[in-house]
Amino acid sequence: MKLKLKKYKEQLQDWPQKGHYIMAQYDDEKIIVYQSYRKEIGEFAIQNQYFGGAFSLERMTWIKPNFLWMMYRNGWGTKEGQEYVLAIHLKMDAFKKYLENAVYSSYNERLELSKEEWQNQVKESSARLQWDPDHDPFGNKLERRAIQIGLRNDLIKSFAQEDIILIENFRFCERATSVCFK
Repeated sequence: MKLKLKKYKEQLQDWPQKGHYIMAQYDDEKIIVYQSYRKEIGEFAIQNQYFGGAFSLERMTWIKPNFLWMMYRNGWGTKEGQEYVLAIHLKMDAFKKYLENAVYSSYNERLELSKEEWQNQVKESSARLQWDPDHDPFGNKLERRAIQIGLRNDLIKSFAQEDIILIENFRFCERATSVCFK
């Protein structure tokens, strides 16, 4: 699957305005997620097509299928330590495995379990699920929620070295007006 680019204004009419959605490019076999890293980690990942080197398997890493949320989060690739924006083509089966094993990152009574049970699940889980406000290209908060998934323990190891099909360096040629791959 090649990354498909379309102008924001052209897509806006087709997108949901509120609610919880996984906004992503995907097909039956893969989904594209995004992450931002400092140069050292980004270059290693691009050159080797897996995460290693300075990438830590000991701390949680967060993947974001929603491009706009990722770019809001990293200041359009300008925040220190987040200059390398990676488009990661991930096996769909792996993404589904992350979701199936995810525990919500914050407690909610609608989960139908006690706070103590939820806290125990969080301690034991290798995946966290979090819904954050989505943002438009101008940084404005939207009613729609964007998902991010945190991975650690066995799932971060699987993600870093087995679940990736392709890693691309996604960078901006001119301030948010055009996009290119390096």
